[in-house]
Amino acid sequence: MKKIFTLFLLVSLQTVFAQQPYYNDVDITLTGQDLYFALQQKIDIASGTYNYGDTRDSMKITDEDPANNSNVLLLYGYDDTDGSCTTDRTRSKGAFGGGNCEYNREHTFVRSNANPPMGDASNNKTGIVADPQNIRPSDQKMNGNRGSKKFMDGSGHADYVGSGNWYPGDEWKGDVARIMMYMYTRYGDRCLPSLNGVGPLQGSTDMLQVYLKWNAEDPVTDFEDQRNPYLETIYGNRNPFIDNPYLATIIWGGPVAEDRWGLIGTQDFNAENISVYPNPTSEVVWVTDNSSFPVESYSVYDISGRNVMHNTFNNAEKKVDVSNLNSGIYLLEFISSEKRITKKIVVQ
Repeated sequence: MKKIFTLFLLVSLQTVFAQQPYYNDVDITLTGQDLYFALQQKIDIASGTYNYGDTRDSMKITDEDPANNSNVLLLYGYDDTDGSCTTDRTRSKGAFGGGNCEYNREHTFVRSNANPPMGDASNNKTGIVADPQNIRPSDQKMNGNRGSKKFMDGSGHADYVGSGNWYPGDEWKGDVARIMMYMYTRYGDRCLPSLNGVGPLQGSTDMLQVYLKWNAEDPVTDFEDQRNPYLETIYGNRNPFIDNPYLATIIWGGPVAEDRWGLIGTQDFNAENISVYPNPTSEVVWVTDNSSFPVESYSVYDISGRNVMHNTFNNAEKKVDVSNLNSGIYLLEFISSEKRITKKIVVQ
């Protein structure tokens, strides 16, 4: 039985990073603007009869609280116990509306910030204003607090930051970044990242550095993952940057984001020049590095593809403390300034 279970985990590990069939006709070997345009063509579908009114029902599925299927999670929310419904993280699906302690629809890329603006959000409207990839449930007052403020880097919970800007909160910044990347890819210059956020651009691209930073720092969760399968069915497309945040790294550069498809590969280093021991282990993995591009940092991913650890190596010794990880199989990714390799480790 133990051998069968181990084999199942190994198979699961190999499929976690598999590319979804939706992208089978997209050349993922492209880079930069070429990949941007390829993904743009893929997701640029017609919304058909899907309208803004439909999002009231789709949100109940795409934003369902994994811990309570009677609730939805609220964008920007963070505390259900402080006595203020404005800061609620979760709420009953039936509490939709514009009144106190109700939730409504937040256009993460603000309607008025698009150029030209998205226009009226009446229930019969279709097109960009009704795009469910951009719409999330949010407490009506929290939604009003955000208003049309542009996103800006910060820390902690959602709040005002800088001079009239908005930080979405540590839990939500990755979600927001991947929505901004989708909107820019889907609608081009009409949704330039700088129209809905502040900060320097990444190199010569039009992508804000802050979105690339958030995309890398806040990996995709199971909650965010539940959006694409349903929206592909009812709306016809997926958000590529949820399926694989590393696509943003390939297109715009910046911090290396989670690679859920294994696009980074293991051929960049000579695998024989990097070894880990002991393996299996319950405490520390030591790293022997004789490569021509010495590794500088590492990331650890669990079998669900989540980044559970990231750190840099010091010059004296290279080791990874796994004593706080649950028993199981993990991917240990070594990163240098130019290359990377992934090793499988077993924590006992």
